Amino acid sequence: MTYDADVIVIGAGLAGLVATAELVDAGRKVILLDQEPEQSIGGQAHWSFGGLFFVDSPEQRRMRIKDSHALALQDWLGTAGFDREEDAWPRRWAEAYVDFAAGEKRPWLHRQGVRFFPVVGWAERGGYDANGHGNSVPRFHITWGTGPGLVEPFERRVRAGVARGLVRLAFRHRVTGLSATAGAVDTVTGQILEPSDAVRGTASGREATGSFSLRAQAVIVTSGGIGGNHDLVRAQWPARLGTPPQRMLSGVPAHVDGLMLGIAEAAGASHINKDRMWHYTEGIQNWNPIWAQHGIRILPGPSPLWLDATGKRLPVPLFPGFDTLGTLDHIMKTGHDHTWFVLNQRIIGKEFALSGSEQNPDLTGKSVRDVITRARQAVPGPVKAFMDNGADFVVERDLSALVRGMNAVTKEDLLDEAAVRREIVARDREIANPFTKDLQVTAIHGARRYLGDKLIRTAAPHRILDPGAGPLIAVRLSILTRKSLGGLETDLSSRVLTGTGEPLPGVYAAGEAAGFGGGGVHGYRALEGTFLGGCIFSGRAAGRAAARAVG
Repeated sequence: MTYDADVIVIGAGLAGLVATAELVDAGRKVILLDQEPEQSIGGQAHWSFGGLFFVDSPEQRRMRIKDSHALALQDWLGTAGFDREEDAWPRRWAEAYVDFAAGEKRPWLHRQGVRFFPVVGWAERGGYDANGHGNSVPRFHITWGTGPGLVEPFERRVRAGVARGLVRLAFRHRVTGLSATAGAVDTVTGQILEPSDAVRGTASGREATGSFSLRAQAVIVTSGGIGGNHDLVRAQWPARLGTPPQRMLSGVPAHVDGLMLGIAEAAGASHINKDRMWHYTEGIQNWNPIWAQHGIRILPGPSPLWLDATGKRLPVPLFPGFDTLGTLDHIMKTGHDHTWFVLNQRIIGKEFALSGSEQNPDLTGKSVRDVITRARQAVPGPVKAFMDNGADFVVERDLSALVRGMNAVTKEDLLDEAAVRREIVARDREIANPFTKDLQVTAIHGARRYLGDKLIRTAAPHRILDPGAGPLIAVRLSILTRKSLGGLETDLSSRVLTGTGEPLPGVYAAGEAAGFGGGGVHGYRALEGTFLGGCIFSGRAAGRAAARAVG
């Protein structure tokens, strides 16, 4: 029987590159398929901030953070909330991933040349009890070079495989079917799309110029999630979060369409936890968009006052950066799909970071000088560009004008100045005393006990209405689609399982297509910094397992 390769990998994002690199190391021949043009290699990881979850890292220890495997596993399981029969493999993947994050993950990446920003971030702080959701300590390690810096070593290894004659890169190949011979999936069919010079992230066209049929001993699905397909997001929207938003921004390009998941299902794969998904609540319209409905996520510090669409303060502990899906759940119950941050220039200058490689040119470009320059600016350049040009930003010297501007943005008179003023003044009164009943103010004080937050991420407590800290700023926040938390069910070797729990012969899956491992390693919620790491861990497992199987 003649094969075109030992293994076919579907999807040239981070998980696909990792799997292919591992196959190359094992001397296997690989065809790497992707529907996008070559300039989009690296997929969504290229656009990312490069955040990675490590446990008890050198960076943490230098920042006086005491972390441990036991604490990280407690946080992961408390966050995931595994409660379904089909969570058996996801839970095992979670335990294995925490082992990886506390063990060889960092040294393995470091040997490949990956380096990390010295200040560790603290995302998803939770705000509940010790067994509840959230990171107990800072664990968000930013890759030096952001997403492109993390993609680079794996792309380099894959291109070395091309030079050795082990890898064939087949871009503009759109998979439409998987088929089997003697019960084992060994054939991938699809369309060859017209060539495209579309800039990374922009629409590349779907006109077919031909078809293809390729055969291999194994197939690895690394095609990503559903975040660019709003129809599919709404179709899989969990009932527990109410009615899907009428208006959503896209955190990923339209080609992240989730269609390969349905193709795998049709071939016999078990697709579990479809209703588990991760969407951000701090999305803003990109003033300089790359793809349709392009949204950027604000990575906020703890100080902005968070108001719903009618001006009511969000309840405890739904503070900026504490509980993404808890906040989404609350927003969906308000009857509106947007909220507001109210703050001032002193806060925005220190506490606003924008997610994504293109919004952090200093880190992406690995420029120490530019990082220092940004730290010295009253407002970092990328944030200032949104203040000046962003459709969601209102900047005014007095509160009356600010509220009028907020109503003008939504074209609805939902906000009453007196009510908004009452919320802000009440919060500001709590600042005047080191003792407070306002738990957000307590959280600000707590954040500044961590050296990293005090240095670069949390403004000293002060009144929002302090004239010396102005001007005042309001930011409309929208729901931003991002990640599928469910996916193709896999065992710890990344073998795709059928509905009966048996391996689907010849098929493996990794990355977001596999729920970052097992069909949903995160359960209901994520700890942040765990998506890229999940692509790496599951892609490595898939590549190594497939290499053994076809050897």
